Parts: sequence; structure tokens; C-alpha cells
Amino acid sequence: HPVVSRKEWLESRKALLKKEKELTHLHEKLCQSRRDLPWVKVEEDYVFDGPNGKVKLSELFNGKSQLIVYHFMFAPEWEEGCTGCSFISDHVDGARQHFENRDVSYVAVSRAPLAKLVAYKKRMGWKFPWVSSGGNQFNYDYHVSFTDEQIAKGEAVYNYAPEKEAGESPGASVFYKNDKGEIFHTYSTY
Repeated sequence: HPVVSRKEWLESRKALLKKEKELTHLHEKLCQSRRDLPWVKVEEDYVFDGPNGKVKLSELFNGKSQLIVYHFMFAPEWEEGCTGCSFISDHVDGARQHFENRDVSYVAVSRAPLAKLVAYKKRMGWKFPWVSSGGNQFNYDYHVSFTDEQIAKGEAVYNYAPEKEAGESPGASVFYKNDKGEIFHTYSTY
């Protein structure tokens, strides 16, 4: 690195600050574009296995108008969850209080049987809600689980591109529920 006077450093820093502000403004525009995306009405009445029995997608909102679903990789045949998803989940409980105070609910969804999810959640010391989608098409419909048949037919899509392997993938999907109880899919990231 070059060694310069304080005055030269300050000039360089101000030039960089100008670029940083340009990037911030571009990021703000990108975030607005994300908020402006069209929505898709959810027509399927998904029912999950939860710790207190069957629970509908609409109930996962827990009185909030927005719902973040974390697609946690945990296939039915696995004995424990994905290590990357587990690392992310280690940081969820502390953040939940902030978005739950702003009309946003959170739930993790996996295809593994509820008993496996409950045991793993207890082992990891997590408190966030976690339900099983093993009895419905939710993970397939939101493009985080893929069958060999889907792969063979070229019907599997992950991160908006063709997927070439069957199995599980991580992601997050966001939903909105209006005053009439209608649910809309607003965003997904993988």
C-alpha cells in the first residue's frame, strides 16, 4: 500500500465515499424494485404437521400480516438437518423479536417428519416455530425439493434456473395475508 500524507488520504477517502454513496443509492433502488414485484395469490390450502397438530399456512402467520418461511434442508430420511441451515438457524431466535414487533412472523419448514424436527430443535436449543411439510407439496411448489422424476422431465427449477439433482435445497419465501385472509407469495430467495 502506498503511504501518503493525511491530506492525500482524506482526498482518497472522500473519493471512495462518493462511490459508496452511489452504491447505497443503487441498493435503495434495487430494494424498491424488490418491494414493487407483483404478487401471486396462493390457491393451495397447505396443511403442515406442527407440535400442536395440523396447522394451515394461514395459521403460521400467527396474527401477523407477513410471514417469512425458511426452507430448512431436512429430508425425511435424514437423521439431522443441514449444517448450513443449522448455522443460519442458530441466529434466528435473537432476531425474531425485532421482526415480530413489526408485523412479521417466522417459521422454518422441512419435509422431515415432525418427530425428527422436534428432537433436532431441542438438541440445538432453538425456540422458533418449525413445521413439517412432509404431507403436502409445499417444498416442491416453492422449488426447494426435487424428485428424480422432476429432474428427468426437466421440470425442476432452483434459483430460477434448471436443477440437475434431486433432493433438498435451502431458501426463504415471503408471504402476505390481507384483511380478507387471502394469502399472496411476494418473494423468494435461494
